[in-house]
Amino acid sequence: MPALIPTDHAATITWLGRVPHRDASEIETIAIPEMPLTFAGLAGEVHAGETRPSCSRVTAQHPKGTPIRNVRQISIVSAEELARIAQAIGLDALDPAWLGASVVIDGIPDFSHVPPSSRLQGPDGATVTIDMQNRPCHFPSMTIESARPGHGKAFRAAAKGQRGVTAWVEREGVFRIGDRLRLHVPDQRAWRPN
Repeated sequence: MPALIPTDHAATITWLGRVPHRDASEIETIAIPEMPLTFAGLAGEVHAGETRPSCSRVTAQHPKGTPIRNVRQISIVSAEELARIAQAIGLDALDPAWLGASVVIDGIPDFSHVPPSSRLQGPDGATVTIDMQNRPCHFPSMTIESARPGHGKAFRAAAKGQRGVTAWVEREGVFRIGDRLRLHVPDQRAWRPN
């Protein structure tokens, strides 16, 4: 019996980006036409690497700065959710470059809540494994505020539950704008501890 079930849900890549660096106040993403993925992620990307130092998101498990497996190589966001966030903060559109996004997809409903360990697989077999929902952080808020004064402060609240997911490369290959990514989900019921 397979552990992952291919679904009928697929998404189209509408935007790709690379974060070359992060400074103390903002995040900058550069749009790119294709994304060659290795097991370390996207070369030259601030989030690339097979390991990373632990951050505040995992201090309950590891002291800050401890080397851990990098499951945050890629940030994937949904065009539908970006549109809802933009509306909530009073903008016509939300530029994914302001969010440090790697991939924008269109077509999977409720995308930020797909099960952890789901896979998105491209036409050449390139596959990323979804780790978990990405939490809204202060870097996009500051970047949005710089680009559109008066709108950045509302981002964190508006993006809660709609910030997309983080993922890591399971199979090397290339993502390109226009590629269709098929969603595969774990064959497992939701956890019910009681």
